[in-house]
Amino acid sequence: MVDSEVMASILIRSGFDIISDPEDADIIMINTCAFILPAKEESIDEILRMAEWKKRGKCKRLIVTGCLPQRYGSSLAREMPEVDLFLGTGEIPNIADFINSLENENPADTRAFIGDPSFLMDSAYPRLLGTSGCSAYLKIAEGCSNCCSYCVIPRVRGKFRSRDVNDILIEAEMLAKAGIKEIIITAQDTTSYGIDLKGKPDLSILLKEMTSISGIRWIRLLYTYPAYLAGKILQTVSREEKICSYIDIPLQHIDDDILKAMNRKGESALIRKKIAEIREIIPPVTLRTTFIVGFPGETREKFDTLLNFIKETRFENLGVFTYSREEGTAADVFPSHVPEDEKERRRDILMEEQSIISREINRSRTGEPHEVLIEGRSDLSGFPFVGRIRAQAPDVDGVTYVKANDAEIGDIITCRIISADVYDLFAGETENGEWKICSYGM
Repeated sequence: MVDSEVMASILIRSGFDIISDPEDADIIMINTCAFILPAKEESIDEILRMAEWKKRGKCKRLIVTGCLPQRYGSSLAREMPEVDLFLGTGEIPNIADFINSLENENPADTRAFIGDPSFLMDSAYPRLLGTSGCSAYLKIAEGCSNCCSYCVIPRVRGKFRSRDVNDILIEAEMLAKAGIKEIIITAQDTTSYGIDLKGKPDLSILLKEMTSISGIRWIRLLYTYPAYLAGKILQTVSREEKICSYIDIPLQHIDDDILKAMNRKGESALIRKKIAEIREIIPPVTLRTTFIVGFPGETREKFDTLLNFIKETRFENLGVFTYSREEGTAADVFPSHVPEDEKERRRDILMEEQSIISREINRSRTGEPHEVLIEGRSDLSGFPFVGRIRAQAPDVDGVTYVKANDAEIGDIITCRIISADVYDLFAGETENGEWKICSYGM
């Protein structure tokens, strides 16, 4: 998302018009992911779909950027002649130059430009925001140096590198001036922030500085690595009202043998201790995590260990991936791979268990007052607005449907939870702690 926003802004500066409907575009650009097989398949399907539009419509040029070219650039150029240009993740700042070169009478024969993935954005690159208008992602670092055995990120994004604190704060100020109410801190590993910088400023310092920015109401933290989630970060989250009591801590597994095979830093004992620490320091915390099932060597017993851990820990939000066998990773050559149908079965079991937990947790919120960030109009009868409470991150968690007489995108209104389902909440607006009279029923 952030990379696409940066490229769009660069193109606008260079005289291009960005439009939302591909049918009306002279140039179609697809920014891709290549993290796991479903992401690659989705990217390729979209490329082929746009290639058909190029054949029969107005489009003259089709450009593919991002992780898919970075990982497979030269082979893609051979297999997809309908694509005019493939650009890797390091070519973001040069996007306008590359497109202009296509318009030359004698364009270069080379169609794939895949260099070192070393680009690190800064505040000098404005963004054409593609989010709701009230929330925005803020990328504080790029790349990863953890080298998990299943992961291709170090290959397609490079080693971990942090942005300067002051530069991040400048961008946060710019987002606030653009009307953004919620900043969502993101990186491949947010808790490693600053480890590569002079003086080693850490995430807690950055978060504290960010809370002083006028106009920003919520700050949300994603992608915290459990082994690096220091107590001072948790203390900062606990003390600062603007920082949502929401910790996204991807754990991937709980069995020690699987964690070791994944090359994850920190054993199960550390994970359990860290969760207890989080809940002690931030009592109303919402915990979100992700797990991988079907990793090579995951026996039924090891899977049951993970299932029991989920039952015991009762995460508020949880996602499950089936292990994706990726060429070039250490885990690709591991023995004891799990059949695909068994991976799917295990994912379904975990998600079914989590749905029970999630419904119970959501229903326990009934009657509670919560701030709701309004993101838009709803098509749900009786609830004309939709938004999120602090316990809901965009795209990955549920939403809150709101009864209110009037609201604008970006408003943060106090509501009381009326009812709940597995993932979504339903709320009515309150005024001074009392129910407002609404003209629509449930």
